[in-house]
Amino acid sequence: MGPVLLLALPLLLGLSRAAPRDHEVTFLPGLGKQPSFRHFSGYLCAGPGKRLHYWFVEAQSNPQSSPLVLWLNGGPGCSSMEGFLKEHGPFLVQPDGVTLKYNDYAWNKIANVLYLESPAGVGFSYSDDKKYATNDTEVAHNNYLALKDFLRLFPEYCKNDLYLTGESYGGIYIPTLAEWVMQDPSLNLKGIAVGNGLSSYEINDNSLVYFAYYHGLLGTELWKDLQTFCCSQEKCNFHDNSNLNCTLKVRGAAAPEHVPCTGLLLLQSFQPVLHHSGCRYESDYLITHDLGNSFIRMPMRFSWRQNLFRMPVARNKVRMDPPCTNSTDISVYLNAPEVRKALHISPEAPEWQVCSFEVNRGYKRLYMQMNDQYLKLLGATKYRILVYNGDVDMACNFLGDEWFVDSLCQKVQVARRPWLYTERGENQIGGFVKEFTNIAFLTVKGAGHMVPTDRPLAAFTMFSRFIRNEPY
Repeated sequence: MGPVLLLALPLLLGLSRAAPRDHEVTFLPGLGKQPSFRHFSGYLCAGPGKRLHYWFVEAQSNPQSSPLVLWLNGGPGCSSMEGFLKEHGPFLVQPDGVTLKYNDYAWNKIANVLYLESPAGVGFSYSDDKKYATNDTEVAHNNYLALKDFLRLFPEYCKNDLYLTGESYGGIYIPTLAEWVMQDPSLNLKGIAVGNGLSSYEINDNSLVYFAYYHGLLGTELWKDLQTFCCSQEKCNFHDNSNLNCTLKVRGAAAPEHVPCTGLLLLQSFQPVLHHSGCRYESDYLITHDLGNSFIRMPMRFSWRQNLFRMPVARNKVRMDPPCTNSTDISVYLNAPEVRKALHISPEAPEWQVCSFEVNRGYKRLYMQMNDQYLKLLGATKYRILVYNGDVDMACNFLGDEWFVDSLCQKVQVARRPWLYTERGENQIGGFVKEFTNIAFLTVKGAGHMVPTDRPLAAFTMFSRFIRNEPY
């Protein structure tokens, strides 16, 4: 062995051992066969006393050269473990809440993916002082600090291409985090992707009324009244109209008979509803959760919100599932003592819930739109952005995000057209895509709020083309 190789050997060994061994998951309950790729679970420091739980999965091939992808679910107050175990992670929890099966369309087939439970108080994340009131600005900085701590623990990924991704209230989390990351020359940021994201309260609210009407949810008479009281000079304002008649009609449009929990998924307008004991409260829960941000600034929203807080269950413990969905399987799995042990969960961490009522209630929303953040990224001319939506999601509907992307006034590179993917040897229409300079808006046909859950192959194809900078 030559002297050069002898000198290089310690360095190579150091790199191979850089990942924290006490964070490595060596046996995961519920799997018939343990994975060939490595994965890690533990805590990252996100500021004094703030400990954010993460689950990191290395790429299934060539992790050293594969990009690093950060994933955040929304809320505010919902766990990214839902993204891991129900959407695009390598293991999907089964209905029994005990077993896992491998995901054929896991995003870590082509990327190293870091799932972060944020902010503190969400999932297994916690703070030493157990105080969980926070806001958009603080969360963005905490997420940045957590990412830096991850790269301190895993220095071998410092130079990899970095992508920030998320969904729902991730529409706020991701661009505000990107502001921090793009100022850090040590991070190799390449782009961001936001799925079914909240990008503008005003645009989301205004588009939602159109979405509801053209999907047959509002009657002709109500629609005519909305046009009369909320619109002038061919422009409608359903968001913060000073006309009391408009406000009353908008309240009527959002009434339970138009969007009932038992008859319509606000997440997925045309898919079967899952019934369980939490559904009664979950329709009200929409008011405090980003999955139903529509009309959040209108008076009737505050009355619904106050009704939720006055419920006896709210003073103790509210089941914070996204509306009309069932998180029993993932809750049973993650709260099993053997799973907590395998994932190195701290005894200080609370019982796992998909969403935290306490975090959501104490969360202060500071941004009403994300135009400035997107324009900063686009102004740098070196970051790629993907905004994608399931086209039957009513919470953060595709029309609103399309209007938002259009409002950025970027040069159109490719006019709106269908995009295709291959399934069982045949081309399928995945949805539609419109491409601008460094930003694309894409819909996924037949998908609701959680696109990878509803259309896993289409979502994986979309993700792959984004990461690899291939044409959609």
